[in-house]
Amino acid sequence: MNKKVTYEFLNSHGICYEVTEHKAVYNMAELAAIELPYPEADAKNLFVRDDKKRQYYLITVRGNKRVDLKAFRRSNGTRPLSFASEEELFSILKLTPGAVTPLGLLNDQDHRVLLYLDRDFEGQMIGCHPNDNTATVWLKADDLVALIKKHGNTVSFVDL
Repeated sequence: MNKKVTYEFLNSHGICYEVTEHKAVYNMAELAAIELPYPEADAKNLFVRDDKKRQYYLITVRGNKRVDLKAFRRSNGTRPLSFASEEELFSILKLTPGAVTPLGLLNDQDHRVLLYLDRDFEGQMIGCHPNDNTATVWLKADDLVALIKKHGNTVSFVDL
């Protein structure tokens, strides 16, 4: 699902959203250099897997937060975690580094990835890439969660 198809998908599901087009960004430092309309709603995404490569997770937090994977593991009862490879990212979510987004779960045909969304987004706006790192889509986090659940992936709001 490329950027255009992502917008069409959101439109077909009646999701209200705004788009900010920008130069390609590959990390939060590069994104911070861009003037965004809702910087407090921007999301950072970590695509990780367990040590047996059996379970994959997308951990999405506010852009200014750090994630302690060991603490996350203890809080959520997972096996030891590490970052998934570029190959795994592309194979499962059809994404490249820098374009990781919860909207990428719509490419997860086998529903292998569990989304853990920072509770700070609950009932709030979230900014995430439309499967392409040259734009940010601003939408209600609850609408995003409903789309991903309807697709078949598991979503949990957690304290991070």
